[in-house]
Amino acid sequence: MIENRILSLRQILRDEGVGALLLWSMPNIRYVTGFTGSDAVVVVTAKSAFFLTDSRYVSQARQQVRVGEIREYKVKTDGVGSLLADLGCHRVGFEGEAVSVSIFNKLRSQSADSLSWVPLDECFSRLRGIKASSELEFLEKAAGLHQEALEEVLPRIRPGVTERDVAFALEIALRRRGGEDRAFDFIVASGARGALPHGVATDKQLAAGELVTIDFGTRIGGYYSDETVTLALGEVDSGLRRIYDCVLEAHDRAIEAIRSGVELKTIDAVAREHIAENGYGDYFGHGLGHGVGLQVHEFPTLSPRSRDRVEEGMVFTVEPGIYVPGLGGVRIEDMVVATAEGSRRLTGISKEFRTLPLD
Repeated sequence: MIENRILSLRQILRDEGVGALLLWSMPNIRYVTGFTGSDAVVVVTAKSAFFLTDSRYVSQARQQVRVGEIREYKVKTDGVGSLLADLGCHRVGFEGEAVSVSIFNKLRSQSADSLSWVPLDECFSRLRGIKASSELEFLEKAAGLHQEALEEVLPRIRPGVTERDVAFALEIALRRRGGEDRAFDFIVASGARGALPHGVATDKQLAAGELVTIDFGTRIGGYYSDETVTLALGEVDSGLRRIYDCVLEAHDRAIEAIRSGVELKTIDAVAREHIAENGYGDYFGHGLGHGVGLQVHEFPTLSPRSRDRVEEGMVFTVEPGIYVPGLGGVRIEDMVVATAEGSRRLTGISKEFRTLPLD
């Protein structure tokens, strides 16, 4: 598998007419080498590959990395610059979004005018777009922890409990079941705060008659999960229930529209048009979804601007939402994998409207 990923890099090298590829971001480095440390660089040419790291990770690299030659550096930019000079390359493809301006200036100053630097972010992002069966196992295992963890926490979701209490309890429940880490700062947005798409948990207390949006995930084997539920704490206003039903229908229609070859923007449009037809078009501002893998947000993106099509093996979220300032909001999210027949959900919590008791 690793060998095939190196071959994919060499295809990029040929297609883009560069003499070497420089991988800087740890998710991409892990993908092509299996290395789980936190500091390294990979350089790939047509005939060779080099793994560079510092003294902390040399032993670990020798255990995990089976690609090319392992070299130690004291200063990362010096090690990269020296290697590229030895290779005699003239054009180097690199991850422009992963390399800071400061680092890039150091690399460029070392090479003077002998190297042309070619940002190839789109090529690198697509590299991880189609998930192998081993990747799907980790993704499904991570997502599979959600339902039990949430059920453990539900009795705590009562009036007077803070959003932060809910987030912490959910994180502990996931870790207890084998989650390596939380995928991100959990969103627990209750009442009017539900109108904040990224309303991370605060010390606000939950209250009866509110909707509570919970966006959470974990990590297994380096692969992340992401799911959102919106729950009613006691009886809620009929207007909030209409919003929920609208979002759920948009979510279900979008998932039903997933087919190999369909434009990703078309799937976004299915959900967006349903929300607009029900009068809430101005309250759904973000894209419908994003890829999930070694990063919580990665290729592909589902939005009106998406240029790609569904391919079997892609994993992405479907997460329509309606956010009304002063009132609240609803988001419903599942992770799916595109299949030959359509799609399969990796997350398993029921998205039917659910009312929690007040005592």
